[in-house]
Amino acid sequence: MSLFDVFNLSGSALTAQNARLGTIANNLANAESISSTPEGTYRAQTPIFQSVYDEFSDSNSIAVKVIGIAEDSSPPQRRFEPQNPLADDEGFIYVSNVNAVEQMSAMMAASRSFQINIEMMNNSKELLLRTLTLGD
Repeated sequence: MSLFDVFNLSGSALTAQNARLGTIANNLANAESISSTPEGTYRAQTPIFQSVYDEFSDSNSIAVKVIGIAEDSSPPQRRFEPQNPLADDEGFIYVSNVNAVEQMSAMMAASRSFQINIEMMNNSKELLLRTLTLGD
């Protein structure tokens, strides 16, 4: 792997972490959404990453891709609120299954991963610049 491949790998990782941060923001925005049915309730989402190895390119490059968005299968919270206009016939509403603490933890991890990839790109750039000055 050359130093130029590091930029491709870091760039794809930045794109993947950006998608992760976007889904986390969407989850947090819908954390307290309610519905009158379990099927209509918002469910937490998570991006699915896959490492991709391109053996046909000249440099055998590696990249990270987002191949989809998975929906959390855990059931929504069921609350008894008969006064709520969205309550069903039994007086229950259904609240999203988003766990805000888990989402905040995932956001910090994604943010840190984003920072690490930026640092890796900066270090690679610095190494390339130093390599150019070796002939002086």
